[in-house]
Amino acid sequence: MFSEQDKDALYKIINARRDIRTFLSDPIPQETIMHLLEAAHHGPSVGFMQPWSFILVTQETIKERLAWAADKERRALAIHYEDDRQDQFLGLKIEGLKQAPLTICVTCDPTRGGSHVLGRNSIPETDMLSTACAIQNMWLAACVEGLALGWVSFYKKADVRDILGIPPHIEPLALLSIGYTENYPSKPILESANWEKRRKLDDLIYHETWGGTACQS
Repeated sequence: MFSEQDKDALYKIINARRDIRTFLSDPIPQETIMHLLEAAHHGPSVGFMQPWSFILVTQETIKERLAWAADKERRALAIHYEDDRQDQFLGLKIEGLKQAPLTICVTCDPTRGGSHVLGRNSIPETDMLSTACAIQNMWLAACVEGLALGWVSFYKKADVRDILGIPPHIEPLALLSIGYTENYPSKPILESANWEKRRKLDDLIYHETWGGTACQS
């Protein structure tokens, strides 16, 4: 059983977690890094397939190449936006890949566990969904350790595979910049920038079927 204090702490961490883009260069203790990886490794996975692996990147030359791949893709994606929206998109920071002392590439192996994994046979995407659960665990652990974490999602998988020597069948699912920061915002960065607002939870809840409303007694 968990105490009320334990429950309050959990919800506080969930609500405080942010996607961060600016970092200090201060090194992260190895013990703390292992805490993050242990948290990720204890994430739930369909069929207990544990499809994740973690590539720890600290070399400046490799981080520079990853930043190049992210910036190239960011500029390519900018054409989908117009006028102020495009300027706003191009203003999104990706320097964290170079600033942060550590970048972790989280990969997903769709072959781990063989051809018959409980649950994955029906829904193949469960390997990536399981890896996402591991990432969320790491993110919450980083928050409680006083660290900032930013998920970089602008890149071509082929570029990251080439830079990090990842086999063709392995999915490079996330580039995570991790480090300390002087600015841990109280709101999501994109919400503060008026890119999007948090949707009302009540509008996202249905009952029994899609669009179904609660029965009135």
